Amino acid sequence: MVGWHRKGWRSYWTWKCRTRLGRPRLSQEVRELIARISRENRLWGSERIRGELLKLGIVVSNRSIRRYRWRGPRRERSQSWRSFLRNQIKGIWAADLFVVHTIGMQSLYVFFFISHLRRELVQFNVTASPTAAWIWRQTIEATGWGRQPQHLIHDRDNVYGADFGTKLAAIGTADIRTPYRTPLANSVAEGVVRTFRQECLDHVIVLNEQHLRALLTEFVHYYNHDRPHRTLKLQTSVPSPPMSGGAVVSRPILGGLHHSYARAA
Repeated sequence: MVGWHRKGWRSYWTWKCRTRLGRPRLSQEVRELIARISRENRLWGSERIRGELLKLGIVVSNRSIRRYRWRGPRRERSQSWRSFLRNQIKGIWAADLFVVHTIGMQSLYVFFFISHLRRELVQFNVTASPTAAWIWRQTIEATGWGRQPQHLIHDRDNVYGADFGTKLAAIGTADIRTPYRTPLANSVAEGVVRTFRQECLDHVIVLNEQHLRALLTEFVHYYNHDRPHRTLKLQTSVPSPPMSGGAVVSRPILGGLHHSYARAA
């Protein structure tokens, strides 16, 4: 009873002390005038309309103008980027290029393709001087035997060359270039670059191009066949049936940086 009484008392004083201040609502005539001016002058902003109303002796705030101004018919929303990726995931690959520095201060470039569907690293290669011709050669090698994707997402790096999209169209692949400074538009490839660094390259000193290629060859095999992926509900990119019998044995990856576990036959 005491709690109920206190709650009722608070409700009573809240009602009694309610404010009756605030701007009066605009008349119907002023609201229609705002809508008319904005409809007849579609390039005008709220401040411009406010100035025109002041000439007519009508004082209105920008907030009220934004509330009552005319708005054209809503345009149908186009397919969002997230919806496009979800609907076309079976035929989407992503490509990216990142830099690795050797112990001798040499800059090496790693170029790779990854499939969106199973997060499988399809192809990678290393070079000290990437060119448009080299990039296209990697593309041809990755898309051989009729396994070219329907869409290829990549950034606007000049290394792809001006005619990269035309060449892709010739083999039946749509060229999807991300907007400037939007790494999230190619988030799958960007995430793989972070995985390359955090799980491999940040823990070794690269000696030269041959050494880097050997490291990445071993890591890519581990990434595709042994590493569980959260996106795939902790399955591997290349699926394999689970084994339930036999002793558990481990195989070191990259000199023990990672281990792969399986059951002995």
